[in-house]
Amino acid sequence: MTDRTWTQVGDGVYQRRYDPLDVSVGLVIGPCGATVIDTRNNPAEAQEIMNDVAQQFAVPIVAVINTHAHYDHSFGNQLFAHAGIPIYGHHLIAQHFENFERPRLLRLQLDPESEPDKSWAEVVLTPPSVPIAKPATVDLGGRELKLIPLDPGHTQSDLAIFIPDAGIWFLGDIIEESGPPMFGSGSFPLGWPKVLRSLLKLIDPQHVLIPGHGQAVDRAFVSGQLARFEELAQTLRTAHAASVAVDKIQYSAQLLALWPVEFLREAAVDGYAQLPEHGAS
Repeated sequence: MTDRTWTQVGDGVYQRRYDPLDVSVGLVIGPCGATVIDTRNNPAEAQEIMNDVAQQFAVPIVAVINTHAHYDHSFGNQLFAHAGIPIYGHHLIAQHFENFERPRLLRLQLDPESEPDKSWAEVVLTPPSVPIAKPATVDLGGRELKLIPLDPGHTQSDLAIFIPDAGIWFLGDIIEESGPPMFGSGSFPLGWPKVLRSLLKLIDPQHVLIPGHGQAVDRAFVSGQLARFEELAQTLRTAHAASVAVDKIQYSAQLLALWPVEFLREAAVDGYAQLPEHGAS
């Protein structure tokens, strides 16, 4: 069951898990205002965030950060932009919108009954107003936050957020706790292990990590998911080298314990597309 209240995960740092999709929204409270991390699925859901912050904390929202480009984390951006609130995010979010989110959004706006749970009639894609292309330290609301663009993994637009004075990380869907990590919509399953290894070099054992979906986890949790991603990447590389068709790949019990086979096939499609064709130089 998702948390319907803000849970304090560190000094002045909160997580709220919203339905649908058990999506994590973060809140960093500083002396000059609050920073919201991720904006949910549509303007109405973004308005709920605004209302919840006003009711419980009575502080102004001074900034927004997107962990990545996927709809459930960014389609509420427009509401904050209309309020004049700067939005920080990976510099490739705009490109990801054009390649993946916009075609799906337009298709559903023309045929909303195809996915009636999305409520996207009013969505206007709104990329970050402050694109982040290299690691940066920013002062937002009087709190120091470190924004770290990641190599392609869950998407090519993943951004890690670290609040040093609280020891809290927001990692978006590069890790997930309440369900398996998701592929598709521009995922890079072969590069994902490298991303997690790079993060583990920065994460201390006492740090608290907030996944894109689910409850707070620790460094050991990331290490466990890394082991599965490394096994998956090796499985895909070996199958590709042997010219095994995507729907014929055999997966270990450990991989099937984390991912349904249809998820693994989606990973295989993405992984094969990012490997050179047989016989290519």
